[in-house]
Amino acid sequence: MIKAPISVQDLRRKIYIKAKADPAWRFWGLYVHVCKRETLDEAYKMAKANDGAPGIDGVTFAGIEQGGVEPFLEQIRDELLARTYRPLPNRKTEIPKDGGTKVRVLSIPAIRDRVVQGALKLILEPIFEADFQDGSFGYRPKRTAHQAVTRVAQAIAEGKTRVIDIDLRAYFDTVRQAVLLEKVARRVADDEIMHLLAMILKASGKRGVPQGGVISPVLSNLYLTEVDRMLERAKATTREGQYTFVEYARFADDLVILVDSFPRHDWLLRAVEKRLREEVVKLGVEINEEKSRLVELAKGESFGFLGFDFRRIRSRRGVWRPHYTPKLKRRTAVVRKLKEEFRRGQSQPVERIIKVITPILRGWVNYFRIGYSGPCFDFIRQWVEKKIRRHVRRGKKRPGFGWKRGSLRWVYEELGLFNDYRIHRPPLPQKALPGR
Repeated sequence: MIKAPISVQDLRRKIYIKAKADPAWRFWGLYVHVCKRETLDEAYKMAKANDGAPGIDGVTFAGIEQGGVEPFLEQIRDELLARTYRPLPNRKTEIPKDGGTKVRVLSIPAIRDRVVQGALKLILEPIFEADFQDGSFGYRPKRTAHQAVTRVAQAIAEGKTRVIDIDLRAYFDTVRQAVLLEKVARRVADDEIMHLLAMILKASGKRGVPQGGVISPVLSNLYLTEVDRMLERAKATTREGQYTFVEYARFADDLVILVDSFPRHDWLLRAVEKRLREEVVKLGVEINEEKSRLVELAKGESFGFLGFDFRRIRSRRGVWRPHYTPKLKRRTAVVRKLKEEFRRGQSQPVERIIKVITPILRGWVNYFRIGYSGPCFDFIRQWVEKKIRRHVRRGKKRPGFGWKRGSLRWVYEELGLFNDYRIHRPPLPQKALPGR
């Protein structure tokens, strides 16, 4: 009787269960699973779903499929089994950062290297997922930026109004690869896996993890896990019943810590910041002092997290509540992007313009619809309608905006311009505050 091969998902589930049950267990015999065709097949599907630009070799998905996916994956598998696989250098490209003049450097691996990284991620991710903490949300399965935002809003609703807003300077570029590999080795006792991972890291340089690499999100989360554990200990040791006096949320390198506002917890604010700085120093990561600060929401101050501006305001019933809206620079960035599309398509029919800008609007609005974004959405909708009117009038070689021509109902109903600006604000669960 021939035993059926275990599926990738079943394997990942078994690895996760073992890692969760035994936090000290070091896994071995993993390399053979990375080399399996079913693992490489799944990794290729993931890479193709994400699409993306070609790497330094210029090979595209279309080119691969023209020559055949089967021989492409077989060659990768043969190289891995023969230990002759060597990752190509990453192709560097710059993209605008937060819609401003600053840029972020992305390292784009070749597709063959994305497949190998994807296979490695499929096997390693469940091990480290078992060790990651509840306050970490960045690039993890079944976790979203919206959950992180809601966690912060809930903490503010509970009276945690003193905020440690930390910015890590060039985090992805400053990760010490030797320290990172040591962290991986605490859970992985497989020399071939460690050698493969070291080659992947060195392909992007002597320091850092490549932004754009498939395996990078898992590794960047692993690097900061000790910071999360320290904050979880702070929550546990200061807890009173169901209420905690410290809360935090981290999305990759974006971290905020919220501390209870009661004066007797002044020491806690200082202690948490001191311990945080100690952990960051151990990692060799530098805090950007210019952007890091202590925020007092009770004094009317605000802070930014994941594209939202957070503050505290009184409701109509006189109850303090969190208030979070899209940051102005995020609104400016999407307007700039839309304006560029209108400029490029100024000689095109309005149908083509709508086809291009609708996905941009849908993605931006879907991200920010969880906050108090109504006024911002009204601005965006009115701005888009004005540009559409102007575009139509120019196409007819007529001046003005055509305000007397009535509504743009036909644009929304017949041409399909995005028009779903509803707010989906999740309710905050109410928890009793401790007696003071």
